[in-house]
Amino acid sequence: MMRALWLGAALVLATGCDVDSRFWQRMEVQPKEKAYFESEFYADGRAMRQPPEGTISREAVAGNPALTEGAVDGQLVDVIPLELNENVLARGKKKFDIVCAQCHGQKGDGNSIVAENMGTRLPPDLLAIADRPAGYFYQAIAYGYGLMPSFAGELNVEDRWAVVAYIRALQKTQNVPLADAPAAEQQRLLSEPQEGRP
Repeated sequence: MMRALWLGAALVLATGCDVDSRFWQRMEVQPKEKAYFESEFYADGRAMRQPPEGTISREAVAGNPALTEGAVDGQLVDVIPLELNENVLARGKKKFDIVCAQCHGQKGDGNSIVAENMGTRLPPDLLAIADRPAGYFYQAIAYGYGLMPSFAGELNVEDRWAVVAYIRALQKTQNVPLADAPAAEQQRLLSEPQEGRP
């Protein structure tokens, strides 16, 4: 019994040591290739391999760069390349609230608790940049912009465009003159108490 305990203790100690044996090799020092590193193993000296010819990325839609890139021939698209309907806008609102509103605010005006506590550059007011093409917002979501990281991992192609559609809806509805609202909506808005007014 005592002999088994000593043997077990010796094995535990041995696994914690740096040993040249491949059997006892520690995981953090195992040989491996890393992206963008040089490699003596391959003839071209690069560790990162080229994808096989004909490989298509998981998001690519052959023949439609407007949908997958937000641009055609280097020009940002201004028309959202999805059929827009209530479901797309509802999906865009849901994804915007989950992914974007923490920094850009519920209305897209850049007014949020996270924005108030940012020590560096504040997130932009999305309502103030309504003149930008739709592809601008798509690419910001897909690739990141400034301090904003890419959200390609959180939002697939359709989700990104749904968010862009919702941003467009916010841009059109947040600053609508009262005279342009339907009569019933004007009455409702006029009967509500205004901030700073009894």
